[in-house]
Amino acid sequence: MFKFQKKYFFLTIGLLITEILIALYIHDRIIRPYIGDLLVVILIYTFFKSFLNVSVTRMALAVLLFSYLVEAGQYFGLVYLLGLEDYKIARIIIGVSFEWLDLIAYTAGIILVLTFDKPRPMKATEQN
Repeated sequence: MFKFQKKYFFLTIGLLITEILIALYIHDRIIRPYIGDLLVVILIYTFFKSFLNVSVTRMALAVLLFSYLVEAGQYFGLVYLLGLEDYKIARIIIGVSFEWLDLIAYTAGIILVLTFDKPRPMKATEQN
């Protein structure tokens, strides 16, 4: 199940740098909120694929479910429910504002993953 994969690791680093640059230098209504969300699910996907030998489809669906759960947490004010509203890092990571369009951005990101990282049949020794 554990297997270091350089390809995904270097993609993770590139996506992380891109996300940081977007956060620091782009303050618009499209790239930062929506392209950033589209890229963040790809970033999460590539991070976990760097270390886990899991099928493309399984990992993509897990990341999509996770992103939906984070957005649901924003809808229900999870940061406030946990008493973390005074911690900037918690507000950034968990988020504080629900947006329906974010769900579309997450879905689009996972569609890109499935488009470019074609699922391949796993060998019997690779299956969970």
